Amino acid sequence: MPEEDAQIHVERQSNAGKWILVFVAIIFVAASVYGYVTTEQRVEKLTKDLSDSQAQVGELQKRMQSAEAQEETLGQKLGMTKKDLAQRASQLQAQQQEAETRLEQAQKEQMGQVSGEVAGVRSDVGGVKTDVASTKADLEATKAKLQSAVGDLGMQSGLIAHTRDDLEVLKHKGDRNYYEFTLLRGAKPQPVATVSLQLKKADAKRGKFTVNVSADDKTIEKKDRTVAEPIQFYSGRDHLLFELVVWTVDKNKATGYLSTPKNAPTPVTAN
Repeated sequence: MPEEDAQIHVERQSNAGKWILVFVAIIFVAASVYGYVTTEQRVEKLTKDLSDSQAQVGELQKRMQSAEAQEETLGQKLGMTKKDLAQRASQLQAQQQEAETRLEQAQKEQMGQVSGEVAGVRSDVGGVKTDVASTKADLEATKAKLQSAVGDLGMQSGLIAHTRDDLEVLKHKGDRNYYEFTLLRGAKPQPVATVSLQLKKADAKRGKFTVNVSADDKTIEKKDRTVAEPIQFYSGRDHLLFELVVWTVDKNKATGYLSTPKNAPTPVTAN
């Protein structure tokens, strides 16, 4: 290679290296400037945040001091120290917890009491059902014991009641009208339904009695009748069959009932 060409080649390489160094230097300077600017911005932001935080801390300290001052002022007004205030607050909390515990216990007791009352009501209802069933059974048994008989006029009587309970069963059947009576020996005739009855004689030992029946302006003597015997007579314009039955006879008293047909006249005041 000629010397001149070699010299030119060396100069070209030298110039290229210089430009590369210049370019690298520019990049380095630019990166340094960018880093510096960015760092400055971060420092400014951190400084501002620190300043804000210090301001907030200062404000919080002021509030705490103000709260402490108010607490001290309140304590002074109440004649209490901080320790006294803390103890009083602790006592109030304990009292509140105790009140809540008592309230909860009272509620549990009330719930238990209500549950017991409900159980009692259920038991009562069950008892009532049992009583009703028993009453029905008793009524059926009473009906079975009631018997019909032939009266003293030879007419077939209806069912005969031997006790007041039997009479209640007959009343519920609703086949006839029933009037209960108690006659005293020697007393005046006693109105029963639309007739009058008078006890003339009573023999408790033999279970016999004599009674006068006044109906339709006539008096009929039913002499020496026995307990539970249907005593029959006719009364009224339609000639209706009335019956009276005596179920108990004492020395001076007879108790029983008078039955009349459903279509018989009704007294103004039924005895």
